[in-house]
Amino acid sequence: MSDVKYIALVDDHVLFRKGLAALISYFPAYEILFEAANGKDFIRQLKIYNAPDIVLLDINMPEMDGYSTASWLRINYPEVNVLALSTMDAETAIIKMITNGAKGYVLKDAEPEELKRAFDEVISKGYFYNDLVTRKVMQSLSALSSGSKISDFVKLTEREMEFLKYTCTEKTYNEIAAEMFVSPRTIDGYRNSLCEKLQLKSRTGLALYAVKNGIVKI
Repeated sequence: MSDVKYIALVDDHVLFRKGLAALISYFPAYEILFEAANGKDFIRQLKIYNAPDIVLLDINMPEMDGYSTASWLRINYPEVNVLALSTMDAETAIIKMITNGAKGYVLKDAEPEELKRAFDEVISKGYFYNDLVTRKVMQSLSALSSGSKISDFVKLTEREMEFLKYTCTEKTYNEIAAEMFVSPRTIDGYRNSLCEKLQLKSRTGLALYAVKNGIVKI
């Protein structure tokens, strides 16, 4: 029985896609099953090939982007591991991909070793943890996957809930302070208190928690 894991590569930039396929060919135990230019092309090719073990999925693509493709896979092929691959390190992009079913997030300027580690971990653990998507964030998502609400776990003040909404925007902490009519030091207090209550370590984690619990919708 073969231990080879098969990868589908979905990206609309042909040169990048071909170069990445060549790189992956040097990874032991991994093979490219097929390449696709966008989500629609990927779905079409699924009718020809068996489902891959991993889908390496770009976000910005014509016709059907990575968000829609990840969501479609979550519904139709939940056993397939989706790894987002993007130039975007914005928290909103990370949050949206994770909530649409991606099991990890890798930047396009990552070292080959990190990409290989992402493959290994998503196969062995079901998720890939890195600096962008921390272990605590993924654990909180897992804990809430049954649809539980935030009030079932912790009691948050109205101001903390308001602050959580702002974590899902592109505003800096100083800009959030101005919007909430408080000092930056008070905002630091909200952040530190919430991180302690929710056992999270980053703004990304707080934003993911807010989205998962319906505090804010993206």
